[in-house]
Amino acid sequence: MPELPEVETVRRGLAPVMEGARIVRVEQRRANLRTPFPEGFVARLEGATVTALSRRAKYLLADLSTGAVLIAHLGMSGSFRVRGGAGEETPGVFHHGRDKAATHDHVVFHLDGPHLPGGATVTYNDPRRFGFMDLVERADLPAHPSIAGLGVEPLGNALDADLLARLFSERSTPLKSALLDQRLIAGLGNIYVCEALWRAGLDPRAAAGTTVTTAGAPSAGLVRLAAAIRAVLEEAIAAGGSSLRDHRQANGELGYFQHAFSVYDREGSPCPRPTCDGVIERVVQSGRSTFFCPRCQRRGGRGR
Repeated sequence: MPELPEVETVRRGLAPVMEGARIVRVEQRRANLRTPFPEGFVARLEGATVTALSRRAKYLLADLSTGAVLIAHLGMSGSFRVRGGAGEETPGVFHHGRDKAATHDHVVFHLDGPHLPGGATVTYNDPRRFGFMDLVERADLPAHPSIAGLGVEPLGNALDADLLARLFSERSTPLKSALLDQRLIAGLGNIYVCEALWRAGLDPRAAAGTTVTTAGAPSAGLVRLAAAIRAVLEEAIAAGGSSLRDHRQANGELGYFQHAFSVYDREGSPCPRPTCDGVIERVVQSGRSTFFCPRCQRRGGRGR
């Protein structure tokens, strides 16, 4: 599933086209994706102007001039394709074709605006149909089932070692599981949690509470973790995300952060830390693969 950097990369690719554009026509080619489209989906969109395109965790949010917000989630294989009025794809340095089958193009937004001579189309393609779209009034957005209860944004100013200490204090759940809990931190996924924990030198199997001192302060390891989370996400966004299986940017380019993975999907490889002679291992936690170095990622973090 696309993680925060991939969704943010898609948002940045769509924003120059969608923000300020009027939705002239919408082609809804099926009744449902993961869930049914909301009642009056097409009618509520056509004629509206996209005033802003933002992201909350792994959700894209398009604010409309009508006061509604279009919520979109990419699911496992969802992606957007942007084309200009002349039929040319949005320029990119590295271009790779995506699924072009009409049966997988489920929603097509036809746009116009002063910044779009000749107009443009934004097509949502989703072979597996695990994504979804919904419409909600902006005032009701915080209570939407997908948004309500989401934790802090990992790239926001609120996330620091002190906040992590408050979130993890006395928690016996494994550290990786705590980081993946969307009620605590919204948007982190399996790939970047593995990478951040390696950078911080913390064992993903350790109880989250062991990263907090008995006085409730963050350990040195938790200070490293807060910095590592931000760094790995920012680097991944700069690289265009990680192209694993289905992910593509909005302009069709592949992301390239997967070439910088230190531990993810590198089972059996030497640990890349210069001072470590360990070997990357894989374990399964809550049904998901965890990659880590057992030699330099020590349990807990109070003593480091």
